[in-house]
Amino acid sequence: MRRNQPRRNKTRKRRFASLLMICLFLIGGYYLYTKTLPNSEHVEPDWKGKSSPIFVRGELLEYSALGTGEDLKLPLPILQDVIDPHIRYEAETKSIILTTSEKLVHLTPDEKQAEINNEITQLRFAPEESEGIMYLPIRVLKELYGLDVHEDIDSGAVQLMKAGEIIPMGTVKAGKSDATIAMRKDHSIHAPIIFDVPTGTQLRVWSTEEDWYYVQLDNGYTGYMEKNTVVMGESRTVATPPEVLTRAERSWKGKPINLVWEAVYQKKANPAKIGELPGVNVVSPTWFSIIDGEGNVRSQADLDYVKWAHKKQMEVWGLLSNSFEPDITSKAMGSFGSRMNVINQMLQYADLYELDGINLDFENVYTKDGSNITQFVRELKPLAEAKGLIISVDVTPKSKSEMWSLFLDRQALGEAADYLIVMAYDEHWAASPKAGSVSSLPWVEAALQRIILEDKVPPEKLIMGIPMYTRIWSEEVKDGETKVSSKAVGMDSVADIIRTKKLKPTYLEGPKQNYVEYIEDAVLKKIWIEDEVSLKSRVELARSLQLGGIASWTRNLANEQAWKVLKSIHP
Repeated sequence: MRRNQPRRNKTRKRRFASLLMICLFLIGGYYLYTKTLPNSEHVEPDWKGKSSPIFVRGELLEYSALGTGEDLKLPLPILQDVIDPHIRYEAETKSIILTTSEKLVHLTPDEKQAEINNEITQLRFAPEESEGIMYLPIRVLKELYGLDVHEDIDSGAVQLMKAGEIIPMGTVKAGKSDATIAMRKDHSIHAPIIFDVPTGTQLRVWSTEEDWYYVQLDNGYTGYMEKNTVVMGESRTVATPPEVLTRAERSWKGKPINLVWEAVYQKKANPAKIGELPGVNVVSPTWFSIIDGEGNVRSQADLDYVKWAHKKQMEVWGLLSNSFEPDITSKAMGSFGSRMNVINQMLQYADLYELDGINLDFENVYTKDGSNITQFVRELKPLAEAKGLIISVDVTPKSKSEMWSLFLDRQALGEAADYLIVMAYDEHWAASPKAGSVSSLPWVEAALQRIILEDKVPPEKLIMGIPMYTRIWSEEVKDGETKVSSKAVGMDSVADIIRTKKLKPTYLEGPKQNYVEYIEDAVLKKIWIEDEVSLKSRVELARSLQLGGIASWTRNLANEQAWKVLKSIHP
């Protein structure tokens, strides 16, 4: 018995070895199957069964569409996120407002009647609200924005493409024997299959991931296909609506603006007493103001003044202010109805007084109302453009002042209006605790550069505001403290002081201005002078920055020499 024991051990060892080999073979086969062979499992996309899912560049969006075909309607949140962030819905008045540079569209939920540039238009399908979301009809969106939409009847998938969008296209190439190529859920052959794509099928190729393309079919299915299974073709560009030159581009492109404001208070300006304004090509009288929360506008316009200006080859851009009243502004700008009341009155005044443009001067405004000011400009612009009116907006240099600066969205205003006029004053204001220049040149340049760089306003859309006044500063020591006060005066007044007191101005390299000081009644007087020297530096700055022009406040504060210097803005 014992003599057979070694043989049994050998047999057992052989059996164990055989079993081990079988296990290793099975493990290796499983590894080969799972790790090297393609996955043949098929899965449905996450959105399968969802009604009218919406895709943008292969990405499934949160909301779905309503309706189908010509009755297709798209959700407002997606339109605001993807197409135009400025589409506005005002729930109180049930106003849906869409604006472009050429059109103002006003829609009302469940109403087939719309207003396009103040004209009544009938729609085939009305906007509607569903589960708290507003949906807009596709036809309006296509006509307004050039939106391209592909809707698949079988899957219900809706693909949105913007005007001007470039879409890379590809085709599934034929394999050696396969009639279809797998589209997978991830960029790996081990990812499950989303769809078996027939050879020759066209694809939208949205991105690449290593050796894979992320693609989308007409039916909305998205997934990954190996690069060697796709032949890239020519990209397709979504058509854009024909571009129309604005009146500003037609009349002013390459031609510097030399504007002067005409301050009109109680009395009308008398053109017979104005004299020559060499180089000036635009006058902006302060004729119009919003006087109440309903948006009523008071006018002091004078047709004789307009006729005089036109005879002198000058355009007239009537100035509209908010009366610098924040509460009136808040109410007047707070709803579509009151904003349109302002707009329609200004358009009527423009017709009545043969205006060439409207200059908007809104100051002392609550920060919360800033978006409504911008919306007002967006709504005014297409209606003004239809009448050939230039729209310019006065803005202050950027600062932390709530009522005078923070409410201004300079980037959005620059996109909506023809021009922004930067009121490059007061660096040192009337009640400043420290005496100084009204507008030193480095301060002006820094203010302009911030708007150009931070707010992305093209230089040619900026007009530099120039003060035609200065301040006579008084510094008086009382009880050991220096008290500072000032009064604003025009250019002739300063020239008279220098002449009568026989003062000799000193040129200051920092502010690029002449400066004088003197004692009067034991009080130290300081003047940073606006004269030919400072004006020449401002013109040179405007030209070096390639700005759209200059604007001077105001005509009655300037002297004859000023116009001769400012005329050099024209090359």
